[in-house]
Parts: sequence; structure tokens; C-alpha cells
Amino acid sequence: MDSIGSSGLRQGEEALSCPEEGLPGPSDSSELVQECLQQFKVTRAQLQQIQASLLGSMEQALRGQASPAPAVRMLPTYVGSTPHGTEQGDFVVLELGATGASLRVLWVTLTGIEGHRVEPRSQEFVIPQEVMLGAGQQLFDFAAHCLSEFLDAQPVNKQGLQLGFSFSFPCHQTGLDRSTLISWTKGFRCSGVEGQDVVQLLRDAIRRQGAYNIDVVAVVNDTVGTMMGCEPGVRPCEVGLVVDTGTNACYMEEARHVAVLDEDRGRVCVSVEWGSFSDDGALGPVLTTFDHTLDHESLNPGAQRFEKMIGGLYLGELVRLVLAHLAQCGVLFGGCTSPALLSQGSILLEHVAEMEDPSAGAARVHAVLQDLGLSPRASDVELVQHVCAAVCTRAAQLCAAALAAVLSCLQHSREQQTLQVAVATGGRVCERHPRFCSILQGTVMLLAPECDVSFIPSADGGGRGVAMVTAVAARLAAHRRLLEETLAPFRLNHDQLAAVQAQMRKAMAKGLRGEASSLRMLPTFVRATPDGSERGDFLALDLGGTNFRVLLVRVTTGVQITSQIYSIPESVAQGSGQQLFDHIVDCIVDFQQKQGLSGQSLPLGFTFSFPCRQLGLDQGILLNWTKGFNASDCEGRDVVSLLREAITRRQAVELNVVAIVNDTVGTMMSCGYEDPRCEIGLIVGTGTNACYMEELRNVAGVPGDSGRMCINMEWGAFGDDGSLAMLSTRFDASVDQASINPGKQRFEKMISGMYLGEIVRHILLYLTSLGVLFRGQQTQRLQTRDIFKTKFLSEIESDSLALRQVRAILEDLGLPLTSDDALMVLEVCQAVSQRAAQLCGAGVAAVVEKIRENRGVEELAVSVGVDGTLYKLHPHFSSLVAATVRELAPHCVVTFLQSEDGSGKGAALVTAVACRLAQLTRV
Repeated sequence: MDSIGSSGLRQGEEALSCPEEGLPGPSDSSELVQECLQQFKVTRAQLQQIQASLLGSMEQALRGQASPAPAVRMLPTYVGSTPHGTEQGDFVVLELGATGASLRVLWVTLTGIEGHRVEPRSQEFVIPQEVMLGAGQQLFDFAAHCLSEFLDAQPVNKQGLQLGFSFSFPCHQTGLDRSTLISWTKGFRCSGVEGQDVVQLLRDAIRRQGAYNIDVVAVVNDTVGTMMGCEPGVRPCEVGLVVDTGTNACYMEEARHVAVLDEDRGRVCVSVEWGSFSDDGALGPVLTTFDHTLDHESLNPGAQRFEKMIGGLYLGELVRLVLAHLAQCGVLFGGCTSPALLSQGSILLEHVAEMEDPSAGAARVHAVLQDLGLSPRASDVELVQHVCAAVCTRAAQLCAAALAAVLSCLQHSREQQTLQVAVATGGRVCERHPRFCSILQGTVMLLAPECDVSFIPSADGGGRGVAMVTAVAARLAAHRRLLEETLAPFRLNHDQLAAVQAQMRKAMAKGLRGEASSLRMLPTFVRATPDGSERGDFLALDLGGTNFRVLLVRVTTGVQITSQIYSIPESVAQGSGQQLFDHIVDCIVDFQQKQGLSGQSLPLGFTFSFPCRQLGLDQGILLNWTKGFNASDCEGRDVVSLLREAITRRQAVELNVVAIVNDTVGTMMSCGYEDPRCEIGLIVGTGTNACYMEELRNVAGVPGDSGRMCINMEWGAFGDDGSLAMLSTRFDASVDQASINPGKQRFEKMISGMYLGEIVRHILLYLTSLGVLFRGQQTQRLQTRDIFKTKFLSEIESDSLALRQVRAILEDLGLPLTSDDALMVLEVCQAVSQRAAQLCGAGVAAVVEKIRENRGVEELAVSVGVDGTLYKLHPHFSSLVAATVRELAPHCVVTFLQSEDGSGKGAALVTAVACRLAQLTRV
């Protein structure tokens, strides 16, 4: 093999060089050929080893692991989205390095209409050898000159042009339009470029040229261009493969897996740069003596070892080395060689493809060999075809092993059992060598059986794809502006929140004075929170929905609860009041019997979670039914009297109804038993409300000036007088108009779980109508009221849920979405829930500041008891509420306590406190 290493020195020879004797016999020839071609055979185990090794290197590089150095570079390209098919406009593309010693300029028109394409106009310029090996400025000036020459011939508006720069060399990208050359490949060696931003070098050259105003929007390698040029189909095209002069692949990786990005959302296209893969353990066994020779004689010995076994720049050279070796061994051409056969670069990729093509027949092989100055015999033709087939088969198999590693990586990152994906293929080897592609596809199926892959040939070598990257960047920027404009009203600043706090303080003061106000400020006649001395057994009833609970609460040094749930049939909830309260008493009797309490007259607290005006601790006038209840003859009446009348009708049952309590008061009392500083109750669930301990002197309509009383604010109605109009958006108006009580409960409709999902749904509909979401395609499901549940906000905003699961939630709603859509839906949910939490926090800040001023203290330490599914289940709601209170009430130290069973336990504790206070009064 050493003789081949110096073969390039014999270029001066003009005639065939033939040995005079010593040719091997037929059997020797066959063995020599077998021995030679056997070197190119790769076993399945070897391919699996390469696949595993490359996958390991990819994962190492993604993690940013520096030691040991990974065998491949995983370079983020800052392309974060694949095409929708809606992209449109005119774009200029400059391709450098995609096709060896030439550059190409294209004018690409994207129509945004599926199936309608305008073929790009293009021109190719041959790069002189002295430019490829000269100064960097010379190369970029040449490129700018070619660009101007091309544009001069185009009958189009040439001002404000957007350009995509396809630069197909290993680069370190730090932005979509910032890319530093790491090293030249493919025969280029321009000085002063490695380590420089190639986009800036191109911009400088265009400026020096001075002819056109061109904005270089994106720098893209040919692999990314190939992937992006893939027509949107049934499967997402998220992998690009190029086998041209060199070879490379790219794919859409989850951004959270790319350590250098420090980003946990969305996806980013990663360029694998696998041409540099050189794991001796994996590649060593499949490297032939010809590979070693080719590497030794190349411009970059020791580098790009994998590329040199696959890339089109090298396949012809490998074939030439094998043919020269077999000729020198006397097996081919009667032992004769020629100056051309012994000259580097004399056999090109095109020759190999033609000679291997069975349909071309022997005539084409004859022609190629004769052009090399050889006189092939009939037996030589078949043997040359075998050599071409062996070299190309190995190249396709090695490429398949690498692609299988990429697919495995993609499958792992998506956590999918079966990956369905399209691979866009580009480059002259893929385009002009059908057999290469069929071997590639068959081997990928063998090595990655869990991946369902379709291969889509690139239409124009990546030029359209580079334009598409540029167009997608423009689309994303436009969509980002529309999204920001839409969500801006939800992003409340300090002044807006302080104004809400001030408005609430005014409404509180008016309501306490008995003046017209959107806050009812209802006295509850609860005059104290627990002090820990309460003792006894108490019954509690909890009525607030379709399920009704009866509880036995034992208060000793702690609280023990026994309870049972009873259902309230719809016919009862919407029947007569007598029927409803008789059913409640029947449930109490059943519970007493089961607990062995029959005949005992225990103090009873009644949690009644409907709007009431209380006239005493045991008197509550029902203002109106909610939550699906509509029992007749109840509104405007005292519900405790209705309960007592039902007890009387039942006879032989003695119940001592001490207190009627709403769920907010119950929550405060429940937490107050654990923390004596708890003087505020807050509910944020389906609805929202708050209560707090007010100084009795401030409560009009209740006799006495000393002591305190819990006030039920009924703050869901805050803003019904128009005081929140400055914060209301078009989406709030839509939700309000479609509700059963338009114009009412305005604060509740901006905060609570019954409405947040609807607000999000209306925003999604609006963004879809603008084309920002779901490719502008309206779905029937999204137009269905209440289809978007508030629990989806909690799930979508959960830090532990990857965007893959977010997509699953939305796809269950029939929303066919992309990674971009998922990110934007997440942002919408965040904006809506953040506003809700901040408004809630502004309300709490108003309450704690009122208490602080009531007490005349500079600093107040107070606790808030909280209940409700939105507050408890949403991953960020509680922390946003607390942060807003800290911002708006800096002189108050507020602790939030989550209530456990506030509505039941709290009712018993109100009763227990009332009994304690009554006993003190008697004493």
C-alpha cells in the first residue's frame, strides 16, 4: 500500500505503464480482489457499535461535557421552529460550501399556499482555486460581487432585501445571525476567517460593494436548509441529512437538553457535525488501508475521518486508490496504470455513480476508464463495478448507522415508544445515487426498528430551506409582536395593582358604613377566633354544592373529625325548599344513628356557602341561590329557620343550631385554631371571597363599639360598579357577556377557577383568527364553551411537565399544534393566571393594610387561612399572591396557611367559640 501513497508523484507520465511479467493467475486474481473488497464489508454488530458510540458522543456533547472531549460537536443553530407552510415573501439566498468549489445565489419566492410553488431563480459561480486558498476578505468580496451580479439581472425591487446565508462549514453559532467559523473543510483554506463571525464578514463585504441594501437575517448550514426546505406533510420533518461533498445531519432537539442554551422551553435545531466523528474503538475496525492512505494525502490529515468514508469528495478517491492498487497488483487492466489513474482527484463522485449504475451498462464504464487513459477488458468492467458498489455500500451503511443514532437521540428526548418522523435528504450523493439511498433506508430500518421514518428528497439542494429559515424567523417575529400586544393588558404593573388596592379600600370603607358599594361587607356575628381553650363535641353541616357533608368534630387538645358525604339529587336541589331541608335533616339523623349519637342534642354549626345577609350568628337571609341550586321559597328567608322547621317536622330529633357560617369564615376559623394570628379567610377555587376581623366600631348597623367582628366581604362582586373597567380586556367582556350573570361578580370573573379557562379559550380563538396559533385553522372544539378547563392552566404551567405533555393536553382538545403553538399557549396561560394571582394579592394587601391601620401599628404580623382548588393546585398562584402582598403592603408580614377541611371543621370551631363566649358571659 505504500506505493499508492506516492501515486500522485507520477503525474508527468503520458503513456500506460504496464509490467512486463509477473501477472497473477486467475485464482490469485480472485483472491486479491476478494481480499481487497472484504475490507469494505461492515457487519451489523460493527454498525450497532458505531451507532451506540455516536449516540454516546452526541449525549456527551449536548450535556456540555468537556472531559473526555466528545467525538462530535452538537452545535445549536438557533433555528427554533420548522415551517407551517404559511410562510410567504421574496428572499435572497447565498450558498457557500454546499457544492464544493462554487457558490450559488438564489431568488426564492414563498407563496404561503399549499402546493403552489414558484421555482427559484438561481445562478452558480465557480470559485477560483486562488480564492479558495487565499485571504478571507478576498473570498467574501467575491461572494458580494457574485450577489450584485445576480441581483442586477433580476427584474425585482432590490431595496430592503432579506438574505439567508447558507455556510456549510463547522461553525459555532451564538444566534440566528451570528456564527463563528471553527475550521475550514471541503478543500477551503482561506486565511483570517477561522475564529471570525462569517455573517459580519459577509455584511462588511456587501457594504464595501455598496450596490444593495441587504439584511442578512440568518446563517444556516446546508443540512438545516435541507430540513427546512422539506414540504410540510403528515409527519413533521425534523431531521435533515446531507451527503454531498461532505456529510452532516441536524435535527430538532428539546431545548432543555442543550446545556449551552440554558433554556428549558421549546426546541432548537442542532447540527450534529458528524463528519468529525472519530472514535478509534468504533471506527478502527472498519477503516481500510485505503482510508488511511486517503487521509494521509488529504489537506487535513487526521480530521473529518467519518466524512472521508462517506462524503462525495472522497468516494471517487477511494475507488481510484482501490483500482490503482488492483492494477499495480496485475489484477486489473492487464496490470497497466495511467497517469490519470495515479493522479489525485481524477475519479469523481459522478464517475462512481455512473459506473455503478446497472442500467448504464458496460458502455459507461468503458467510457470513464478510457477517459482515464485505460484500456479495460470485459472482465475489468464487472470488477470496477464491484469496487464502486463496495465503496458506496459501506458509505451508505455507515451513514445509516449515524442517522440511526440521531433518530435514537430524538426518540429518547421525546420519550416516545415509536418515533414517527420525516427525514429530508439532500446533496449530490443522495440525489444522483439511487442505490445509496435504498441501502441507507434499509439499514436505518434494521438499526432503528422502533422509528417509523419516511425519507423526503430536498427539492433544490437546500436553497429553498435557507429562504424558509429566513421566512420562519420573520413569521416568528411578527407572531411574537402580536402575542405581546394581545397579552400586554394582562401584564399589570405596580401602579395598576396599587390602584386596585386603593379602589378596594374605598369600597370596603363605603360597605362598612352601609353606603352603596360593590363590596357588601356583611357582618357574620363571629366575634372571635379560637384561643385554644375550646372543648367539646360539635356537629357541623356543610352545604355548598351537589355533595352535602355531616361531620362530628371533637375538640380537645386537638381536633378529631368523623364525616360522611351525602348526595343531593338534582330534583331536590331544584325542588321545594321544604323538600331540600327535609332531605338535609334525614341525612343528619342517618349520621347520628351511625355514630351512636341518637337522642343527643349537640351544638351545631351550619356552613352554608351561598350569599347570605346575616342578622345574627344563627340568622342568615339567603340573598340568591348559585351553583345549580334553585329550591323554591328560600330566597329572602332565614335558612336557619328553614332548618329548624325541618327538625321540628321530623320530631324526636333534637338539634341545637348555634351558628351559620360561610366557607370563607370557616377557613379562617379552621386555620385560626392552629395559628392565633389568623384573622383573614380567603377562598380561591371555583369562586373567590374573603373575610377578616374588623373593629366593631367601624361596622355600621351592629350595636357596640368594643371588640371585633368577622366581616364577609363578598369580594367577588368588587368592580361591579365599573371601578375595574380600566383593567377589563375584550376577553373579560366576552366571558362576562356569555355568563349567567352579565355585569356581576366582575372581580371573581378575573380571578376564579370558573372563568380563567374561558378567558384563555377566548384569547386562543383570537390569536388563531390572527394566524398566530394553529396555522390560523379554527377548530370546532375550541369554539365550544367551557372546553378549556382551568385545571389545564395548572397542568400546562407545571414545571415538572415537559412541553410534550402540554402538547398531549392540547391535542386531546383536538388542537393540532406545533412546538411554537405549545409555547405560546403556555405564555397565554401564564399571563391569565398571573393577573388573577396579582389581583387577588392586591385584594389581600388592601385587607391587611386596613387591619394594620385599625390597630394603629407600624408593623403588622398576620396570617391568612386559604382554601380553594385554584390556590392549592396551581403551581405558581400562591407564590404570586404572596409576592404581590409583599410589594403592596411592605409594613405587613403576612403568612399564608392552607386550610384543611375549613368548611366543616371551621363551622364546628365557630360553634365552639360561640359556646365558649356564651359561657364567659354567663359567668
